[in-house]
Amino acid sequence: MARARFVVVFHGAALDGILDDAHYKARFGVKNPNLKVLEELRHAGVKLFVCGPNLAFAGIDPSTLSPAVTVASDALIVLMTYQNDGYAVLSF
Repeated sequence: MARARFVVVFHGAALDGILDDAHYKARFGVKNPNLKVLEELRHAGVKLFVCGPNLAFAGIDPSTLSPAVTVASDALIVLMTYQNDGYAVLSF
């Protein structure tokens, strides 16, 4: 596992889980429990992306997201780019 590298692309229902504390709390009444894990993943070298068009479709302002996540021009482009670099896709 020392050589394993990971990339995560958020989209769909997962968008709520990457909101910053203020916006998550406004929506769900509690602080976002995912933020610590997102920061830990980022510090461990995991690249975190969110699909920009999916944000637009959901009406979510990118400024309301965790700073650990990078807005991508499109989830499929991220997936294709990393697949071309030898990454495998695991869809959930």
